Amino acid sequence: MTWDVLTIMGTIAFAISGAIVAMEEEYDILGVFILGLVTAFGGGVVRNLLIGIPVSTLWEQGLLLKTALLASLIVFFLPIKLIQRLNKWVTFFDAIGLAAFAIQGALYATQMNHSISAVIVAAILTGSGGGIVRDVLAGRKPLVLRDEIYAFWAMLIGLVIGIGKVTEADTMLLYTLFGAGVLFRMLSVFYQWRLPRRSLHSVQKDVS
Repeated sequence: MTWDVLTIMGTIAFAISGAIVAMEEEYDILGVFILGLVTAFGGGVVRNLLIGIPVSTLWEQGLLLKTALLASLIVFFLPIKLIQRLNKWVTFFDAIGLAAFAIQGALYATQMNHSISAVIVAAILTGSGGGIVRDVLAGRKPLVLRDEIYAFWAMLIGLVIGIGKVTEADTMLLYTLFGAGVLFRMLSVFYQWRLPRRSLHSVQKDVS
């Protein structure tokens, strides 16, 4: 039950995120549907390929596919002013999708008795894969590659589930983990937390 609720929440959040990005890029209604769908399901498809789940299981998720299409359609027909307000919440929708799908991916991997490293990778790919595909199709630099801390939170979620601190049976703990994922993702945006990085530009300038 918890899994189903988180999956639906993640699907709606990512579909809204994809639809808004498509409208920002002035895509037509078909583009809105496509970006909404790939954002909602792209990460799951990549995860399935890597952990051995048939990709064809995507077509068995009729309710979720319809949910994503309906969410994208509703966004498309909303008043422009309301969409512009929603646009400010894209990061929040993205955070919901990230946390929900990271949990889903980690639980999938643990059910198949994969190692901790596989659980973490499944969490990262499921949580951020759809957003990566969305940004690439929209001609944007993927969030996971930007300065903001993004996939790191999915990695931590996968680690917590992978070491057995939270299991599918722990309903309240799963919701707590989901809430923590959303909270820390938003805090990292608000406070502009960054992971360490190095730039070659200054080196090139010194050499020249």
